[in-house]
This record gives sequence, structure tokens and C-alpha cells, in this order.
Amino acid sequence: MFNSFLDGTKSAIEMVVVCNATGLVPQPQGLICPPVGTNQLAEVLRPRFNGGVLSHSGTVEVVSCVDRNGEDVPANLRWGVYITFRASTEYVSRCFGEYGVLTDSSGRYAALYKQNHLIGLELGISVSSAVLRRGPTGVSQEFIADGVTCAKRDLAEGECLDGEGGYTVFGKLMPTRESLSLRAIPVALA
Repeated sequence: MFNSFLDGTKSAIEMVVVCNATGLVPQPQGLICPPVGTNQLAEVLRPRFNGGVLSHSGTVEVVSCVDRNGEDVPANLRWGVYITFRASTEYVSRCFGEYGVLTDSSGRYAALYKQNHLIGLELGISVSSAVLRRGPTGVSQEFIADGVTCAKRDLAEGECLDGEGGYTVFGKLMPTRESLSLRAIPVALA
């Protein structure tokens, strides 16, 4: 399980769930995991056509807490969660400034984050809700993202795959139309 976090499989699977539940469309290349601290979320996590790294708006991305040179990113979100979004009007953009919301240099893109993601404690809320309300806390709305199997190295014919966090494969987020055209193996089956 630990290694599935390191090779990106766990993040890919989580973002598949987010995409399919919300309608957000994965980027063609999957997750790029840019090294970004909280102070740069709004500047970096915006579409390329506005100076960011995302292929398009309305997508998902995961940030790395370690820079490409192996050093920790200042003000990283190792244990946290975030969202970036664009102001739909000048009024909303002005409110970002008035409320002290972290924005990019244009003031149009903003970011909110929570430094800690308390999954062990938050899970109880979902379980309780399912039991008491007899319904899920979230469901897939459409199949627009897939978690596919990618080889970590050249594999020999007949070699046994060892799944998430193993030595042979990792999971990658991919748009469904691409995974279906490639006839990719779902990472959960690897």
C-alpha cells in the first residue's frame, strides 16, 4: 500500500473516482504531480492557456510534496487536500481579494486548501451515513476516467503481475475513451 502512494497508483485511483463522480475530465497525459506548495497552488494549477500546467480546466491533478531534485517543497501539502477554481465574474474576483483568498497573479484563479486530510476520522462519517441514511456518500455518475495498468519495466511474456505498489506495474489515470481504445488492463485486475 505504501508503495502505491509513491508510484502514483493510489492517487490515480482516487482521481478516477473523483472524475467519475463529478464529471471532471482527466488530462490526456494523466497526472503530472507538479511539485507545488500552498503559496503557488492558484498560479501553477490553472490551464496552460493561462500560464499554468493543466491541459484544460475542469480536471484533476495531484501535487507532489517533493521537488524534482528530491528536496521538500516549502509549504507542501503532504497530508492535505486542495481545490483551485476560476472566478466567474469580476465581483467574485474582487471578493477573493476582500476575503484574503489565495489567488494567482491575475486575481482570477484561487485556491483553498486544508493542511490535513483526516481519512481515518472522515471515513467514519461515510460509514455512518451509509448505515443511517441507507445510501452512499458518493457514486459514479459516468465513466469518463479509468485507472489503467502500466509496466514499470520491460516484462517477460507470462510474467506474473504483482499489482498496486509492486515491482512490475503502476496505475495511471486515463480518459476512458483512450483506455478503451487501447484495451488497457484496469489496474485493479493487475
